[in-house]
Amino acid sequence: MSAVQRFHEAANDALVKLSEHCLPGAKLALVIYTPGEPERDIVIEDQGLDRDEVVSALRRRGLSIDGDNAYKRDLLDATVGAMAMGVQNRNPPPADHWGQRFWDIGREERALAEEILADLQEAASTLRRYESLHRAKGTAESTEKAEVNAGLASRFEQTIAKATR
Repeated sequence: MSAVQRFHEAANDALVKLSEHCLPGAKLALVIYTPGEPERDIVIEDQGLDRDEVVSALRRRGLSIDGDNAYKRDLLDATVGAMAMGVQNRNPPPADHWGQRFWDIGREERALAEEILADLQEAASTLRRYESLHRAKGTAESTEKAEVNAGLASRFEQTIAKATR
């Protein structure tokens, strides 16, 4: 029997002994890790252990969402990906999947952006129309107003161009 097998057997025996002193229904997990060496991780779980409950227990005992770990990075990557897919209206998650909420956020943000863009296009067009009307008057005051309208219209048009690339 290898050293690893002997360790697993000893750890399992210890968990069995510990479980005899736990409240009814309690579950046990043993996690042994060597920092920077994930290939050496050892996780021994009680039968019927709910891993989500393990994470919840750690959170109740102070595990912060601020730390950096692969699980959080993967979760956030999946969340950002779901939102990006929603913005593109592509690849929706399966029914009742947790990512649906984020996909929907992406869709809603895209719809709002399109609405704002349409309003911005209308505002730029109106400013260009007013610019023409003021220029047609030919007075110094109306030319000044035409330049203000032209400047605002130009800024709006640049924003529209960026948003529609």
